[in-house]
Order: sequence, then structure tokens, then C-alpha cells
Amino acid sequence: MSAPNKEYDPKQVTDLSEESVNRMVAEALAAMNNAGNLAELKEVRLAHFGDRSPLALANREIGALPPAAKAEVGKRVGQAKAQIKDALSNREEELEVLRDQQVLLEETVDITVPTDRGWVGGRHPLTTLMEAMSDVFIAMGYSIAEGPELEAEWVNFDALNVPADHPARTMQDTFYVTSQDSGAVLRTQTSPIQIRAMLEHKPPIYVVAPGRVYRTDELDATHTPVFHQIEGLAVDRGLTMADLKGTLDHLAEQMFGAGIVTRLRPSYFPFTEPSAEVDLQCFICRGASVGNSGTPCRTCGNEGWIEWGGCGMVNPRVLRAVGIDPHVYTGFAFGMGIERTLMFRNGVTDMRDMVEGDLRFTRAFGVEA
Repeated sequence: MSAPNKEYDPKQVTDLSEESVNRMVAEALAAMNNAGNLAELKEVRLAHFGDRSPLALANREIGALPPAAKAEVGKRVGQAKAQIKDALSNREEELEVLRDQQVLLEETVDITVPTDRGWVGGRHPLTTLMEAMSDVFIAMGYSIAEGPELEAEWVNFDALNVPADHPARTMQDTFYVTSQDSGAVLRTQTSPIQIRAMLEHKPPIYVVAPGRVYRTDELDATHTPVFHQIEGLAVDRGLTMADLKGTLDHLAEQMFGAGIVTRLRPSYFPFTEPSAEVDLQCFICRGASVGNSGTPCRTCGNEGWIEWGGCGMVNPRVLRAVGIDPHVYTGFAFGMGIERTLMFRNGVTDMRDMVEGDLRFTRAFGVEA
């Protein structure tokens, strides 16, 4: 992305011109109309509304424009994205109706035919994966920690150094039990379990906290209002980011195979300092697709890395809140989504398949321990 330039004329930027944006919209609409089923529409969504679509790539250039041009171009691109999004939603509804009609025609069942066939059951893959990840830490000497899903606001936010005016505390992101003044929430992460572990035990502390969490997200292919996380916490004398990195690399190898490593990108979380995003080396191309257009990788988009979770050193304010002296002890914490890990490991493309209770989905995973 180019640096800001006061002489930059947005009318001369092809990808941001009105004609170019209109063309992108027209191409997207035409592709939607040509999609004959939901699978084809999903490909259209990736091509014309995904992170690497022409409109998304053009949108990245807005930041390089002078201030006077940003509003006009931003409005143009925003309207185009909204138009494509609405059209995708409408086309998806049409194709779902066609799919349901086709199913009614093709999947007829003669309920009068006698049968003694018994179905083989299967544990839910989220359960087995959560247990497998927990076992990795048990083998390293960690303990499994649990806590209530209905949590006190102080434990869920204040003790984690999340300020009162933080956006995550608004009702747009958090399920409050009665009102925003009730002081009781459905936990938005499993980090409150870490707070309870530090309140109940003295260092050294090594715990991993798997569990269900809640956020006010819409249910779609990549989001769900109820999902699962696994978070780890270590508090001891002399712990460093090197210990954190080694722990994450070991977990990555156990989940995705030998040789897989992680990288840390600087980020910000109120409860850790310093903080980092955890990227996982692409387990398909192993980074070989980077800069190599001849061997494209759809998993990582030729970037070689996939975002996996967040981590960092425990903020001294968090340690003080639970009565641990930050001058004596340090700690690290990390967390990642179980659903996201399952999607990576098993090629699941739609998160709704995990929550709809369809036995055709869970049966494929069998009764693995």
C-alpha cells in the first residue's frame, strides 16, 4: 500500500474511480445471477466479497488518499459493498428455496418399508477436539480449570483490565442477564476462569480453561453467538515470551503435524502486555505458495500464515487485581477458538454445520476419543 500523498488525485486511481467500482458491482451481480446453487454462490462470495476480492483490495487503497478525498471514495466503496451484500443475501434466499424444493422431490422416503438398521453414533467433533487440546496441556503438567458460564461483570471485565467504556462491554457485544447495570453477564471468553484460578491458588499456576462462551454475533458461515474457546495461563517466576512461543509451537505441532510453527504479530489486549496475534504456518502449503503464483494455496491465500488466536504476557494490573506481586511473578496467557481449529483441521467451511445437530455431520467423525 502506498504512503499518503497530498497530490494523489482519486479520479485518476482506476480501482477507486466511479466507473471501476460500478464495474466491480456489475460483475458481482452477474456472477450471483449465474450461480445455480449454494456451493457456486459461496465461490462467488469469496471472489467478489471476500478479503481478496477486487473491491476489498481497492478498499485498502483508501488509506493512502488525502483527507479531502477519503470521504467521497469511502462512501462510494461502502455503497458498493452494501449493494453486493444485499444482493448476496437475496440470491442466497432464492437458492435455499430451490434447494429445499429439490430435496422434497429427491429425498422421498417410504416409511412403510421395514428395517432393522441401527445407526452408529458419534461424539460431537467439538467435544473430542476440546478434549484432545486439553490432553496436550495435561501432558505438559497443566491442570484443567472450570468456571460458571453466568459470570460476575467484575471477573469477566474489571479484573481483566477491561475499562468501563470499552466497546466489548456494550450490549452490542455482551449478553447481560437482565440489564447493563445488573453486574451479571454470560461470559464473553474463558479468561474469567483464569481470574478465578489466580484468586483460588498461589503461584506457580499452570491451567488450561476450555469452555463455552457467548457473544452477540449473528449466526452465519464464520460466526455464532455461542462458541467454544480454550485458553491457557501460566504464572511463575521468570516466565518470558520465549516460554509462551515454545508452548504455542508445541500445541501447533500436536494439532496440525510435525514441523508446524507459529509466529507472533504485535497486537493489543487489555489483559496482556505485550500482546500478540498468533499466526499458524499454513499446514497445506507450509509457506511454499508465498510469492509463487504458479502454486496457489486457497487455505492461506498465498500468504503462508493463518490467524489462529491471541496471546501475551499477563498485564501487571491483572496480577495486582488478584493479589499476585508482579515484581516477583510473571505470566503468559493465550487463547484460540475450538470451532476455528476444527475448521482448519477438518476442512469444515460452514460453522452452522457444527450447531445444527445434523447427524450426517457428526457421524462422519465417528466415536473418536
